[in-house]
Amino acid sequence: MNKRIALSSDHAAIQLRQAIARHIADKGFEPVDIGPTTTESTHYPLHGKAAADLIIKGDCELGIILCGTGQGIMMAANKVDGIRCGVCSDTFSAAMIRQHNNANMLSIGARVVGDSLALAIVDAFLEAEFEGGRHATRVDMIEA
Repeated sequence: MNKRIALSSDHAAIQLRQAIARHIADKGFEPVDIGPTTTESTHYPLHGKAAADLIIKGDCELGIILCGTGQGIMMAANKVDGIRCGVCSDTFSAAMIRQHNNANMLSIGARVVGDSLALAIVDAFLEAEFEGGRHATRVDMIEA
């Protein structure tokens, strides 16, 4: 399996994003890290949209985005038609957004969870698969 995963963050989450990139590469995924690369203050809506655009264009299958809380960048990504992004601070929710909501993006708050938990959340998200069935009807409703 070699899925391309879009990665982006604001300035608050650069180190965690880079750790996630290394972690998913070790697991056979191809991280597409679109930055930023400096800790100079930046605007999370730009980074959420940029990662979402890679998914919509088909350049990446999934995306992982980060900011201080994970909330703002998630809201920006969800403005892009076809994106289903959830912010998660636990592994159960990360698996469920894939299994039940067919989420194509995960958002994490770098100031909310520690590095080890963040990597476990990423694993839960990437290892889960959409269950379809009754959940497909609900995802269709979200898309409509």
